[in-house]
Amino acid sequence: MSWFLLLLQTSLRNIFSSFLNVVIGLIILAGTFFFVVGGSLVDSMDKAMSRSIIGSVAGNCQVYEASSQDSPAIFDNWQIPDLDPIPDFSKIKGPLMSDPNVSAVVPEGVNTAIVVYGNTIDQVLEKLRKAVSPGTRQPQAVVDSLKAHVRQMVSVIQADMGKVNQVAATGAFDPQAGEDLKKASSDEFWNGFDRDPFNHLEFLENKIAYLIPDSDQIFLSYVGTDLDAYRKAFDRMEIVDGQMVPPGHRGLLLSKYVYEEMFKLKSAHRLDQIHEALTEKNKKIAKDPDLQDLVKQNRLETREIVLQLDPLSSQKAVSILQATLNSKETGLSELLSVFFDTDDSNFEARYKVFYDQLAPLVELYRLKPGELLTIKAYTKSGSVEAVNVKVYGTFQFKGLEKSGLAGGLSLMDLMSFRDLYGYVTPDKIAETKSLEKAAGVTFVPRDQAEADLFGGSASSDVEQGQQKAINDKAEMGGGAKVQRVDLTQQVYSQDEIDKGVVMGAAILLKDPSRLKETLKSLQDTCDKDGLDLKVIDWQKAAGNLGQFVFVAKAILYFATFIIFVVALVIINNAVVMATLQRVREIGTMRAIGARKSFVLSMVLTETVVLGLVFGTAGSALGSAFVVFLNHAGIPAANEFLYFFFSGPRLYPLLNSGSLVGAFIVVLVVTCVSALYPATMATRVSPIEAMASDE
Repeated sequence: MSWFLLLLQTSLRNIFSSFLNVVIGLIILAGTFFFVVGGSLVDSMDKAMSRSIIGSVAGNCQVYEASSQDSPAIFDNWQIPDLDPIPDFSKIKGPLMSDPNVSAVVPEGVNTAIVVYGNTIDQVLEKLRKAVSPGTRQPQAVVDSLKAHVRQMVSVIQADMGKVNQVAATGAFDPQAGEDLKKASSDEFWNGFDRDPFNHLEFLENKIAYLIPDSDQIFLSYVGTDLDAYRKAFDRMEIVDGQMVPPGHRGLLLSKYVYEEMFKLKSAHRLDQIHEALTEKNKKIAKDPDLQDLVKQNRLETREIVLQLDPLSSQKAVSILQATLNSKETGLSELLSVFFDTDDSNFEARYKVFYDQLAPLVELYRLKPGELLTIKAYTKSGSVEAVNVKVYGTFQFKGLEKSGLAGGLSLMDLMSFRDLYGYVTPDKIAETKSLEKAAGVTFVPRDQAEADLFGGSASSDVEQGQQKAINDKAEMGGGAKVQRVDLTQQVYSQDEIDKGVVMGAAILLKDPSRLKETLKSLQDTCDKDGLDLKVIDWQKAAGNLGQFVFVAKAILYFATFIIFVVALVIINNAVVMATLQRVREIGTMRAIGARKSFVLSMVLTETVVLGLVFGTAGSALGSAFVVFLNHAGIPAANEFLYFFFSGPRLYPLLNSGSLVGAFIVVLVVTCVSALYPATMATRVSPIEAMASDE
């Protein structure tokens, strides 16, 4: 023991005895600091990202049909995986719920649909058509206001076409379009509107509306699910606008992120983006090219607002802008362009004017909760299916409000999802049978088909053709008997929702720490019950996104490996040089009786103590830095990091595994790097050492 204490005392005394020792120590300190901080950051990001993925859509694990060519990739919205359907969710729900660690099994399927919106004039013409239709007739004052609005739109189109004609080549526009605009702007056309509104509307819809190329085609990614079960299982979900879809009803909940990005007035959305950058991210318009580009777009793209305003609203907007800008300009477009030419000094004031005074004059959102949305999607067979779905409201995930990844998916009821994906639902079966009965369709055996078709059978169902007048009402069941059921009002039982096709299911666990054990248990249950399902964890279910942390860990460990390999070489060379400088000291120790084992132990102990001292210092500094980051937080610089941080900031926690790993690596590196110099020191003979000048 005294021998060891002597070595330890000598090692501690010699730590700062030479410049080389300090260099070696600083290398070890930097390596351990990086290892502790990097390991803690990656581990914290792993946990944060798992909260984002698990708490939004994926759950702790997912099940899907084992025969599928692909596996679920929930956040790879640009490519829908090729999954075989699970025929009946009710048959897998019970066995999966029987696991004691499973708290919920939620059916899910991801798909992408197309929502096509008509341009601004289409929407106003639709309002005018309803206002003059017998069943939805509006007071004459409302009709006159809509007529004035359409007439003003025509004048805006004429003005735009005139400006383009000045710079465009001859023949850039169809001369007929100019004639149609001239007709639509004439007093004669509008004086005769009330006498024959529908023919006038047809002219406007066919000849004028297409001249405004501002219609939108929105690609909407959505999750088809049991909405009530989803809300109960994923507690981070919260309703923002409107209301939750009532249990058993068809309906759509738009992501708040998508709602703002796709359905809000573009000028208003750009103002929101600038406001957020200035107030929350402390950016400056004068120094940020992206913000300058948003200002430029608002300044140039004013027609969306101009077209929305009827003559009375236009007058109000001009008055507001003249007062705000202290201008005598009367052109609405020109005033808006100046108003939107904002900088750091006037933005906040104009932002407030826009929302307090101008926004009430326009429709900020072209779709409101409670309205119907027509959604089209490609079925699995490649055909196009369409459904009308009521938008009940918008939702977001707490802590992920501004994440494009978490906010990229909307939620649709399972029955509408099945319709869009092309699977037969009870509604379709009932409707088909009703139509077959109304049409008098009968089943014909295959072996009698030819005889029945050509009338060769006595019992032929094909009547001989006779010339006769067609009674439309009689042939169509009286004209009122054949009608479609309004599926938006249909209410389904839980049994009807469960008994049907699903693409997969999210599984929520009571104890997430037992994930690996539960995965094996669930897979065993599926195999035993012949369910033909595969069970995967949340990381695999998230697709490429789920592998991000794995890649980050691999990069960290590779960087650490490179750092310590370099450190190993440098430490080895430094210890060799330090040993050569102590040749006379080592020779003297050998001359007075020190054994080779003592010299070997001395060099090794000094190097290891040096590594432990500076390694401890590096670990302490790394730990202190992680604690500081935990209090201050690391801001998410973009939407991508927002998702990985599971919020606007990441608050790293010190990872005990990184501390232990740092000490193990330091011990291994210092021991390995000191072996050769220590062995070399034992080979120094006393006579050579005493005779040496160095």
